Amino acid sequence: MFYREAGDFKVSYRDDSQTFPIKFDRYRYYVVLAVAFGVIPFLINDYWANALLLPFLIYAIAAIGLNILVGYCGQVSLGTGGFMAVGAYSCYKLMTAFPEVSMFIHVILAGGITALVGVLFGLPSLRIKGFYLAVATLAAQFFLVWLFNRVPWFYNYSASGQINAPERDVFGIIITGPNAPAWATYLFCLVFLALSALIARNLTRGTTGRTWMAIRDMDIAAEIIGVNPLKAKMSAFAVSSFFIGISGALFFALYLGAVEVGEAFGIQKSFLVLFMVIIGGLGSIFGSFAGAAFLVLLPVVLKVVGADWLGWPTDIVAHLQLVIVGALIILFLILEPHGLAQLWRVAKEKLRLWPFPY
Repeated sequence: MFYREAGDFKVSYRDDSQTFPIKFDRYRYYVVLAVAFGVIPFLINDYWANALLLPFLIYAIAAIGLNILVGYCGQVSLGTGGFMAVGAYSCYKLMTAFPEVSMFIHVILAGGITALVGVLFGLPSLRIKGFYLAVATLAAQFFLVWLFNRVPWFYNYSASGQINAPERDVFGIIITGPNAPAWATYLFCLVFLALSALIARNLTRGTTGRTWMAIRDMDIAAEIIGVNPLKAKMSAFAVSSFFIGISGALFFALYLGAVEVGEAFGIQKSFLVLFMVIIGGLGSIFGSFAGAAFLVLLPVVLKVVGADWLGWPTDIVAHLQLVIVGALIILFLILEPHGLAQLWRVAKEKLRLWPFPY
């Protein structure tokens, strides 16, 4: 078979420690990136962008952020929707206050502001953990939604309480507003997803990621061997919130265009991203992609099969989606806690050893 390490020699430590040490993996990801950047933009239309591609790209960034906190550092969080709202409202205020600044800068600064807020709400993790930390982050979720609803400054004193993304362009191409072409918004989100995945992958494989995993596995033992729990936990909250803030900014500015915080960033959003991480696989960057793809694709498939082909009522299809997601979460937690990422890992191992038994 072609998927083998035989003959794939490493002559330096740098080659041996690269992200994809097997040539086939490396070339496969190059092909995926080439198709994503060079082929899909020419084939995309508004339906595919709004129904599948943009939600997948944005939710994948949020899932990567939450996976860093929950999967790699072991700090349970139920405040993802609130942190996405921080990113969205930060991006809105920056877009309206500094219209001449590039949209790239707005999104990055929105992520930075969300990182600061995440560190603030992550301080209780120094004294509590597990269920109590989940309750504390859940309180942050409700507080942030309440804050953005009750303080008119955040939505520029609009009578409706709704924020609307003003039209902005990058290199002369409109990327926000109703006139933005689908391929432009897709490429803008894709750039942020690719950079986020690259940064997260390198962070989790380095010293920072090892300190996070030491805290996750046993925080007392990690502190004894020299890991600083303050630095490890706060860095995890900062990096996680940074990615989630970026996803919130993109979700508002490029996907929805107009947002009411209670509807767009409620507790359902927090659970949705958490389910992506659980189904995709805790402690896996690929699992974040797999979980986001699965939960974005599932309602579309159920709508096509159930509503369009079989003629089922839409409310039945919506309830069926909840039943399937709930059943899958139970099955994965019992049978395969590492999710779709572990199934992919096992499949790759079988492919590498086939046809020999093991």
